[in-house]
Amino acid sequence: MSETSGTPHRRRPLRRALVAIVSTLGLAAAATPSALADAPTPPSGWTQVFVDDFNGAAGTGVNTANWQYATGTGYPGGPANWGTGEIETMTSSTDNVALDGNGNLRITPRRDASGNWTSGRIETNRTDFQAPSGGTLRVQSRIQMPNVTGDAARGYWPAFWMLGSPYRGDYWNWPSVGELDIMENVQGLNTVWSTMHCGTSPGGPCNETTGIGGSRACPGATCQAGFHTYAMEWDRSTSPEQIRFYVDDINYHTVRADQVDATTWSNATDHGFFVILNVAMGGGFVDAFGGGPDAATVPGHSMVVDYVQVLSSGGGTTPPPTGNRDAYSPIQAESYEGQSGTMTESTSDSGGGQNIGALANGDWALYRGVNFGSTAATQFNARVASGAGGGVSGLVEVRLDSRSNAPIGSFAIGNTGGWQAWRTVPANISGVTGTHDVYLTFTSGQPADFVNVNWFDFGR
Repeated sequence: MSETSGTPHRRRPLRRALVAIVSTLGLAAAATPSALADAPTPPSGWTQVFVDDFNGAAGTGVNTANWQYATGTGYPGGPANWGTGEIETMTSSTDNVALDGNGNLRITPRRDASGNWTSGRIETNRTDFQAPSGGTLRVQSRIQMPNVTGDAARGYWPAFWMLGSPYRGDYWNWPSVGELDIMENVQGLNTVWSTMHCGTSPGGPCNETTGIGGSRACPGATCQAGFHTYAMEWDRSTSPEQIRFYVDDINYHTVRADQVDATTWSNATDHGFFVILNVAMGGGFVDAFGGGPDAATVPGHSMVVDYVQVLSSGGGTTPPPTGNRDAYSPIQAESYEGQSGTMTESTSDSGGGQNIGALANGDWALYRGVNFGSTAATQFNARVASGAGGGVSGLVEVRLDSRSNAPIGSFAIGNTGGWQAWRTVPANISGVTGTHDVYLTFTSGQPADFVNVNWFDFGR
């Protein structure tokens, strides 16, 4: 919406369509059932922004620098049964999620003597996987689905997918924040499904809860009998923007921005995403194909994952690598690697450029690899502006390495005379050394937007 005097409310502009058209690049060779390999070297013009080859000792868990376990039967305070009706309990046990010592991750559903199911669900810590403006993001994984078919496969639901970053910590904004299902399978069928979820549910512009989907049989070996490479390319160099889905480099489903209204597309894509691997048991998708699990279902069949890789091509600048941000030089607020609830707009502040805005209670932005050095930083400074209405104010907080960690410092801000009326506000912080991911978090007792941020830095 456009800004209105005295009552700003999510002043988020719609992204303009991009006009350059490039052809799809073939990045993944056809898989063979027996070959085990690390992720492929990125082709010329592509940059690897994330990879996990799952190399490690047999029986060990995943690398928690890359992944976090989602456990239980749903997110804290979120929908029951993960919002899908699945019946298993997710765990971090190596009985359910473990490396096999041969360069693979195995996610394995188990059933105990009482008939209770457990399984595994892991998610990337990073939530900033997003196609650069004018460029392309490719997310791919080489996977063998659980090698079980027929009655023994009733209830199996393996998946490789992505959720929009605003979902993390909210859990009630689905499907508007976007979901990209790169690979789903049920009941041991020789079929891969891919889907984009967006809009409202039920129904809406994206036909929820079904979504905008496509499917096909796995080429060559069945999905269960062999490894296949499942991929998504989010292409912002085309007009309209496209999200394409592949199996072994066969493009079998494409969703285009003009299939839905501009606001729906913007809400679903104007942010980063995080990656999820899981094997559910039961649920709505399974029910559509006969239901389960039941007494005939055979536990213990693993989804085997060779690697997960994220590549980026073209477009804007690449975020600074970890450890390459100087805490004592201005960090531009719009250079975040992850965010929720923010927008970017041109600023009238000295030096021009952009600021982030529409910041309200619960919003946040992430800046990776901020280097504080060996002498402790004790002060935080931020360039801020506010056109908040009377009685509306909030806190700008600094947290390190996790949004769930306590703030190391904060300051309060209310109306400064307008959304482009800038001032630099200092705050004391607990002494910090070394290199950390920095989160700016925004807390208020009112739901209204209360601050814009242009840049910030730290001092000793």
